[in-house]
Amino acid sequence: MRVGAVITAAGMSSRMGDFKPLLNIGSMSIVKRIVATLRQAGAENIVLVTGYNAEALERHLAGSGIVFLRNEDYEHSHMFDSAKIGLAYLVDKCDRILFTPVDIPLYTASTVSILLNSGAELACPTYNGQSGHPLLLSDYVARKILTDSGEGGMQGAITRCGVDMLEISVDDEGILHDADTPQDYKKLLEFHNKQLARPIVSISIARENHFFDNKTAMLLSLIDETGSMIAACGRMQLSYSAGWNTVRNLENQMQKSIVSRTQGGSGGGNSRLTEDGRELLRRFTQYESWLREEATQQFQIFFEDFF
Repeated sequence: MRVGAVITAAGMSSRMGDFKPLLNIGSMSIVKRIVATLRQAGAENIVLVTGYNAEALERHLAGSGIVFLRNEDYEHSHMFDSAKIGLAYLVDKCDRILFTPVDIPLYTASTVSILLNSGAELACPTYNGQSGHPLLLSDYVARKILTDSGEGGMQGAITRCGVDMLEISVDDEGILHDADTPQDYKKLLEFHNKQLARPIVSISIARENHFFDNKTAMLLSLIDETGSMIAACGRMQLSYSAGWNTVRNLENQMQKSIVSRTQGGSGGGNSRLTEDGRELLRRFTQYESWLREEATQQFQIFFEDFF
């Protein structure tokens, strides 16, 4: 199952009085915490829809292996418009899509996994009878939302999509806590201090030095999708030279051609993955998913009663 995620972060944080995505919870910003949780649960393609303060937010997450898309009309649009930007990008790439606003950062990877394992086309987690985030959407539901009028926002579109919402009870109060106001943020911090520890797995492949990790995998995926190193680097907030340096290092270490290039001509140059490049990306994605699942299971065995 191909899993993607949309995080909407285009708003102006007017009720908070500060820029919510970059506020810290513990040692990590709100937005980085959400990305880490989604990654831990197996989301391969993560899209962050930015708008207000977009450049600062994109710099903050540069090199994190996520795709940045902008809602240029953020001052005159709503969260639903940002959601549609992200869904439109992922709809042909994923079987299931997780959707979450940027101000709900403390749900657990376990909750996300429960949603993904439910097999539902449309699902949300509940805690003590209250619905929360993230939402789980199938490719079909995402397509229905993209053609919706938008009346009543995301909730209205979901009501009209023709698929019943599966409410899944979870033991995770974090699905409810947002950071809409300074008072909400204070409660978030208090709740964070009570949370359980969890494993966060970062994988690199190395010989003398590491040459392949999830950021490199994202770069290859975007090169193959866009047919352009410039476009791929732009979506990752990575410099063009750094992108090619990454590919050259990878090819030198593997002694294989990973990216094919054509230059100039009437249509301009382009870049694509070779068959070896696609096979490397496929194997790494499967390996990373297996390791994360195994790490979560072993963590529970070794540390269940310790923290």
